Amino acid sequence: MSVRRSITLAIATLTATGLLTACGNPDASTDVAASKDKKDTGINTSPDQDRLRGKKVDAIAGLVPEEIRKRGTLKVGASADAVPPLGFYATDDKTRIGSEIDIATLVADTLGLKPEFEQVSWENLFVGLDSSKFDAVLSNVTVTEERKEKYDFATYRLDNIAFEAKKGSGWKVNGPADVAGKTISVSSGTNQEKILVEWSEENVRAGRKPVEIKYFQKENDYYLPLQSGRIDAHLGPSPSAAYHVATAGQSEIAGQISGAGGDLQGKIAATTKKDSGLVEAYAAAIDHIIEDGSYGKVLERWGLTGEAVEKSEINPPGLPKTKS
Repeated sequence: MSVRRSITLAIATLTATGLLTACGNPDASTDVAASKDKKDTGINTSPDQDRLRGKKVDAIAGLVPEEIRKRGTLKVGASADAVPPLGFYATDDKTRIGSEIDIATLVADTLGLKPEFEQVSWENLFVGLDSSKFDAVLSNVTVTEERKEKYDFATYRLDNIAFEAKKGSGWKVNGPADVAGKTISVSSGTNQEKILVEWSEENVRAGRKPVEIKYFQKENDYYLPLQSGRIDAHLGPSPSAAYHVATAGQSEIAGQISGAGGDLQGKIAATTKKDSGLVEAYAAAIDHIIEDGSYGKVLERWGLTGEAVEKSEINPPGLPKTKS
């Protein structure tokens, strides 16, 4: 393995305390490599990944629709933006690396298919599924009740989101009251935006100040406003927030919540067009890589052991629809 033995040392503390766990669903860009103050996490970010590979399992491959089996490829959509350690560019600025790429590759290997990745904008991931341009999207997609109307899901990670504040703020977020009157940034069209809006509305109903919400489509756009005090925190995926904390050393995790909100544990899932006939194959492939240990090795490689699932679930309860 080209990954160094110290892979998780810089973020092991975050993982052990449950801070580095799975996340929501951003159209985000975290160009950690561009940070002047970045620290060495011990994670291999070179294009030479020595990626774990799996082997075809005939019984599972047989679950794939015949048309795709004959084609021999699995067309996988992923977000074009960089969200370390989930999906981002290696030090050559052109090779895509990260935990999502590794897991998608293992799934394709198990299905006996060659993975073909295409990076597109967040909204175009779903457009690609709708048009059958993609067979699957493995790009940090959270299961929601609304999405379940159009897509099928096979889970492969837990989902949490985190409030990232300036280092030394001493601020802790446990619920809506803690963000009343605060200025918080978020990426639009994400689950974290939905939750933040709901929290703000809850504050207003309780007679507290609403949240002033700022929007940054690219996650690295919030770095400067956070350090200058123009925003109090950014709400985004826990893995990318923890990675930024570990590499830049200028911020801290102020709080973490489930990406599904409320009392429901959010789940990240391989996503496919509803009734495409693929979700059972994905779930079986994910269960296989969990059982053979390669799944665990991928999560350990990227410092994400805390977000592991014991098995893949098909279309579990997701983030509820917004109440009208």
